[in-house]
Amino acid sequence: MREAGLVVVGAALAGLRAATAARRTGYDGPVTLVGAEPHLPYDRPPLSKAFLADPDCAPPTLADADALSSLGIDLRLGEPATGLSVSHREVLIGQSTVPFDSLIIATGCAPVASPFGGHTLRTLDDARAIRARIPATERAVLVGGGFIGAEIASALRERGAAVTIVEAADVPLVRAVGSEMASVLADRHRRNGVDLRCGTTVQAIDSNKVTLSDGSVLDADLVIVGIGARPAVGWLADSGLPLDDGVLCDETLRAAPGIYAAGDAARWHNPLFSTTMRLENWTSAAAQAEAAARNAVGPVASPFSTVPYFWSDWYGDRIQMVGVVTDDVTLLGSPADDSWLALYRAGDRLAGALALNQPGRIMKYRNRITRRAAWQDALEFATAR
Repeated sequence: MREAGLVVVGAALAGLRAATAARRTGYDGPVTLVGAEPHLPYDRPPLSKAFLADPDCAPPTLADADALSSLGIDLRLGEPATGLSVSHREVLIGQSTVPFDSLIIATGCAPVASPFGGHTLRTLDDARAIRARIPATERAVLVGGGFIGAEIASALRERGAAVTIVEAADVPLVRAVGSEMASVLADRHRRNGVDLRCGTTVQAIDSNKVTLSDGSVLDADLVIVGIGARPAVGWLADSGLPLDDGVLCDETLRAAPGIYAAGDAARWHNPLFSTTMRLENWTSAAAQAEAAARNAVGPVASPFSTVPYFWSDWYGDRIQMVGVVTDDVTLLGSPADDSWLALYRAGDRLAGALALNQPGRIMKYRNRITRRAAWQDALEFATAR
């Protein structure tokens, strides 16, 4: 019988970090890393950035097979997990089962597909398929104006394609950065020659034509759909684990005894904000995974708290966000500037900060949010610089 140990389902950033973190804690039992894709663990953020913009960019691999073998990590790639028995402590992979003492769920998200077709971008194979189409693309339509769509638009403009973004909302990214700053960011698209169509939706995609709900028809050699993503937890439907926009976890990232979740698929109670959160960003996925591993194999499970942080690269600009969005925002600088800072207020506290081209500055506000800095102190710090 196969010896049980730590099983990590999901072989992207979070899964890899969990497996390697378990070894760093001194855990010497079996570690199995299960991945649905046949590829070695790779980094997803470059897929919508440099990998599309540069035809010679190599796949962004995070670890090679020899390195993982040297850590005693058993790779099971190319076979997705299809079920979980909590009572029998087994993960179902195809027709076989893998026993576990501890389990970390790190299966991330899957893109929401359009009923009308179009490419989606989540995996390395997705990115390769899109990149192969770019040389013959004169006109591209991106359905959805989120951060991934914005990054793809930037890459396509760099490659010389005309780009139209179709966004159902009145302005893209309202939920991510608030309505005022969403309008500011939308102007970055227009300044870089992107045709931004807001308040309309796709009605049909056919024969290099995209028909919109406002009656307009767009020519398109390439259509890419980025209308959101959902936690990839369908394989857990019959497991009995609590599922609600991800795997529901307590403040230690525990979903059930010996079972933890990390990354995009985890919805956990963040003690720092006294609420449940599910974060789809690189930094949180990495930190969550390491915390989940320590809790899964260690003697004591500790709470995990974090200030959300993400970044995005558009048209040579770097956009960074820390904390959470509120309706009370103060912009320091002009929307037309190539560098500015916006601060979000919640009562008498600093809640978040959004920056354009201020990479050395933004983390200072993340630290202040962690310390629950007073709004007035944060504002004085910002304006004194």
